[in-house]
Amino acid sequence: MTTERICVGAIAGSFGVNGEVRLKSFCAEPEAIADYAPLYSEDGTRSFSPAITQTTKNGFVAQIPGITSKEDADALRGISLFADRDKLPGLPDDEFYHADLIGLEVVDTGGTVLGQVRAVLNHGAGDLLEVHGPGLKASVLLPFTRAIVPTVDLTAGRIVADPPEGLIE
Repeated sequence: MTTERICVGAIAGSFGVNGEVRLKSFCAEPEAIADYAPLYSEDGTRSFSPAITQTTKNGFVAQIPGITSKEDADALRGISLFADRDKLPGLPDDEFYHADLIGLEVVDTGGTVLGQVRAVLNHGAGDLLEVHGPGLKASVLLPFTRAIVPTVDLTAGRIVADPPEGLIE
């Protein structure tokens, strides 16, 4: 599963009174977010070319052309920023963009379908795949480690998982 654009950050609100915004970066190299400009809103109707002016706690301060007041900057709060996929760097064979994993079918090592990846979460200790399927009572959080997820086949659209005993019932 591929998408034309990948979420690389979000506007967290205004910074100061001159139209600067607080920018959260979801990039492996956070400061590279400005290199992928123009960035787009989720629906693609707006584009932004932020210029980072300084770093701040949990992100950056950036100036966006056309945004000149605190009110203009506040109006952008919560907008997710998407970059064209072809502007992003290629990844090694064992790394994946989260957007590519969502929707993949998850099967166990015996080929039994467990469900589909609904989301990729990270609460600080590593990535978790949220797997949802008709045979599951509730969504299951599957640690995204090589030991538990030995195979990701984007071409075939599936993940082979070896979940710990008792995780999926």
